[in-house]
Amino acid sequence: MHPFTAILLVIALTGCASQEIQRKDGVSSARAFSPANLAKSEADMIAEINQREMLKSLLRISEKLYRRNPRELLKSGQASEESASARLFEALPTWANKTASPPNWEENFHLAFLEDYAGDRVAVFMTALTSMLMAAYEYKTEIFLTDSLSAQKLYNSARNIEIAIWKLSNARLLSGEKILISNSMDGEVVNLSFEREFGKLIAHQDLLALVIEDKGNRSISRVFQNVAAFVFLPI
Repeated sequence: MHPFTAILLVIALTGCASQEIQRKDGVSSARAFSPANLAKSEADMIAEINQREMLKSLLRISEKLYRRNPRELLKSGQASEESASARLFEALPTWANKTASPPNWEENFHLAFLEDYAGDRVAVFMTALTSMLMAAYEYKTEIFLTDSLSAQKLYNSARNIEIAIWKLSNARLLSGEKILISNSMDGEVVNLSFEREFGKLIAHQDLLALVIEDKGNRSISRVFQNVAAFVFLPI
């Protein structure tokens, strides 16, 4: 690349980085320019933004679940929904750096809904959901030109979210009590905030799957999945 061209590229990228979205909560999502961005394609940066928004949604879902299930918060040993939720994401860097093996997400999904499970069900469910979604990114938190994401894995992860939502909404103990309260308790108005967050997750994964599919010219195999069977698609 000609040096002058490289300078123009840097100026363009830094200019784009300065266009911050004005959010209602005052939080900025813009990132400062990094030289590492020069080793990323547009699709790579889209994937990173997508993952960043995905993790924000997961954190919000975790806090909502703890708020709706104080019994599980008590099991967590943490003082608040925020601290209990933040703890669940502390392991992400170790998965990315391969200093620790990520949890078996499929086993954890099933564990969260076992009748006699005595542990923190929110932690197990959210760890499973986070590990499954991160698996679609090969557990990487930075994506470069040399990396290759699978459109099929991203698509499958969106379908697996749908399966997890169905189980979360419908699973009950033998006594008839809901295992984890999310949308509503019996007789309550449906809490649509969960639907919005899960809907965002599905939309993020589906859209990125289409971007990667178009980039690699490899078609996604779209299959029908019976959510009630609680059988997940491979990632």
